[in-house]
Amino acid sequence: MATRRIGIIVHGATSRIGTTQHLMNSLLPIRAEGGLPLANGDRLVPDPILVGRSADKLAALTARLGVERWTTDLDAALADPDDEVFFECAFGGGRVGLAKRALAAGKHIHLEKPVAESMAEVLDLRAVAEAAGRKHAVMQDKIHLPGLVKLKTVLDLGTLGKLLSMKLEFGWWVFDGEHIPAQRTSWNYRKATGGGLVLDMFPHWRYVIDHLFGAPTALTCHMRTAQPKRWNEQHQPYDVDVEDEARAILEFPGGMVGEVFSSWATRIRRDDMLVVTAEGTMGSAVATLHQCWTQSLANTPKPVFPVQAPQTIDFRETWAEVPELLPFKNSYRQAWEAYLRHVAEDAPNTACLLQAARGLQLIEACHASHRQRRWVDLPAMQG
Repeated sequence: MATRRIGIIVHGATSRIGTTQHLMNSLLPIRAEGGLPLANGDRLVPDPILVGRSADKLAALTARLGVERWTTDLDAALADPDDEVFFECAFGGGRVGLAKRALAAGKHIHLEKPVAESMAEVLDLRAVAEAAGRKHAVMQDKIHLPGLVKLKTVLDLGTLGKLLSMKLEFGWWVFDGEHIPAQRTSWNYRKATGGGLVLDMFPHWRYVIDHLFGAPTALTCHMRTAQPKRWNEQHQPYDVDVEDEARAILEFPGGMVGEVFSSWATRIRRDDMLVVTAEGTMGSAVATLHQCWTQSLANTPKPVFPVQAPQTIDFRETWAEVPELLPFKNSYRQAWEAYLRHVAEDAPNTACLLQAARGLQLIEACHASHRQRRWVDLPAMQG
């Protein structure tokens, strides 16, 4: 068994998601465990170099995490032939341009979403990566959440029968910042800085829905700005110029329909911040971030509408929880492991830039539907 180093340029390392999910919960634990086991018995050890704009922040972060390398000079990092992978997770735009610079330097690329603001940009980037013979992927962490893994197992077993509908509900109340600090930074609410709920979350929903239910063929969407005035990190008021709530209805082959509700202006009285429901002829399933419940046709109650007295059936008690069959591993880490295996041993890549383009297709269709107040088709995108 041999140990192989893989150098990874982490651009945007001091961002919240870069520090917590990509470094602390993914790359550094893999390194601490002696590397990622490969099919031939070797172990692949990540060696990250942290890249950002603030030398002080980078120095403090590397000291805290025990990482040896950092720089504010992206060009110098890209010029180092010993670092094979470029990963981009800084907030804001410019991701396509950075990725093309990395490809020109001979790097494989791995990108946070959204990769771009248009499907055409992503397809162009994919073509550049393919022409360069470099590996490419977009981060797809949500399909590795335990609750969705359990739901996928239930669906693959066919225990729900013919699927009739699906529903995805997501969101929570984000304070406007006037009296209570907001849980999301102000750039999320400005178009110029890449904000907007649909651009932020619907790339996730596209790959989650495709993974669980297959690709939708058409949609209609309504979006709105529920909270048009907010206060930024300096407690200065500003106007919101993007949507913070969206509702979409989806059509699928075979007659199944879907609903997607996402909002930063909703208070939770459901099982979790994300809930995915599947309804079938032989049963139903409901999944949250970590749990999943099913109800078979045989266990489906037959209630009556109680006008005279309160409902006597505890509907939650009529569902059975899917047990823990596999050990849980951080969802971002699982996405990283899949990508690293793809780079190191050409393992299958289910998160290539074509998947990112499909996410942008959904986003563009949502905006077109809302703007034109109509249904929009989603043509199949073949890789």
